[in-house]
Amino acid sequence: MDRDAPPADGRRRIARTDVLLADPRLAAAAGRIGRGVVKAAVVAAQRRARAGEIPPDAVADTAVAALPPTASGLRPVINATGVLLHTNLGRAPLSDAARDAVAVASGATDVELDLETGRRAKRGRSALAALLERVPRAEAAHVVNNGAAALVLAATALAAGREIVISRGEMVEIGDGFRIPDLLAATGARLREVGTTNRTSPDDYAAAIGDETGFILKVHPSNFRMTGFTRGADVAELTGLGVPVVADIGSGLLAPDPLLPDEPDASSQLKAGAHLVTASGDKLLGGPQCGIVLGAEDLVRRLARHPLARALRVGKMTLAALEATVRGPRTPTDEALHADADTLRERAGRLAAGLRDAGLDARAVESESAVGGGGAPGVVLPSAAVSLPEPYAPRLRRGAPAVMGRVEDGRCLLDLRSVPPHQDDDLAEAVLRVAR
Repeated sequence: MDRDAPPADGRRRIARTDVLLADPRLAAAAGRIGRGVVKAAVVAAQRRARAGEIPPDAVADTAVAALPPTASGLRPVINATGVLLHTNLGRAPLSDAARDAVAVASGATDVELDLETGRRAKRGRSALAALLERVPRAEAAHVVNNGAAALVLAATALAAGREIVISRGEMVEIGDGFRIPDLLAATGARLREVGTTNRTSPDDYAAAIGDETGFILKVHPSNFRMTGFTRGADVAELTGLGVPVVADIGSGLLAPDPLLPDEPDASSQLKAGAHLVTASGDKLLGGPQCGIVLGAEDLVRRLARHPLARALRVGKMTLAALEATVRGPRTPTDEALHADADTLRERAGRLAAGLRDAGLDARAVESESAVGGGGAPGVVLPSAAVSLPEPYAPRLRRGAPAVMGRVEDGRCLLDLRSVPPHQDDDLAEAVLRVAR
């Protein structure tokens, strides 16, 4: 017999499932997130009561406490890693304007309808117009479901069965084992590699151009840096070779940012002569996951009319979030990127002092943050963090809300550059809850 299990009479005190589901709190939750989700929480609490982990009369309260905020398995996380665009946490957090736009778009919308005429209209026309307003040098725009898809569509529409000329130094792996050469080869295009790993000149490209050339591809190696005896050809040096130049900038900057002088942006690449620019929407742009194509009208039209474009198109909620990101106020990503270091130190000092007053070993320390998401490698952003004993790290991850920090030198650091100021109280409460 399990010594920890409650006696038989105690198990009989555990309410039946139907009785528990009739609890007003659980009944209301069933209408909000689904009966199956609520029932699973109830059954799990009953199991804990039978095992002696909780008193029989605590089953309903335990089930209520365990209910997720939504019917989705995704849990909210406070990103205290110091990595602004954390891929495992979904990269860019959406602005309030984008979230509101998504909520409106979740119902019936005029995504492909002209309400004036009652006829079908261009899909996502207002989001495309917003992109062109922000990047006036682009003649046309197109949106697909991620940055890699934008590059795949360009390769398929412009170079299937033909050659893409690319520098050996730009044959990069973009994460999770996906490699640019494999991605492009899967489209039916042939890669014509030029130059060497560390040095490629305009003459290398010129020598490779021929009747079979679909386009020249310039890939920004956004997740690493190459230093020393290196040479690369800029877009401006390649635009006179008689074939289209496609610039994959990756990070999604639409205009230059003085804080990131080495990070390419769409406006500058088009000004330099790029015929097409491809980028991600959920990186430095600060919007939803999507792939953006900007450039010459005839080329964008070829991509948009290609049969593959239908398979790669985005939904109404992505279009709404993208437009609100482009037209709306500063994004959380932009605010975090340009946050004042002194302000971050003040926040860290205030939080650490409050936690110390509660008896915790908490300190305000200097920290260094990163852009992340494959952008701005080597750029160090001065920051500040709350330092706690290392055992807090796994306990905070399992908390509600979950808090993701990082461990350095035997301490758990909660870096505030990646935490919006309005989440400071939630962060402090999460730490106190774990301490209790």
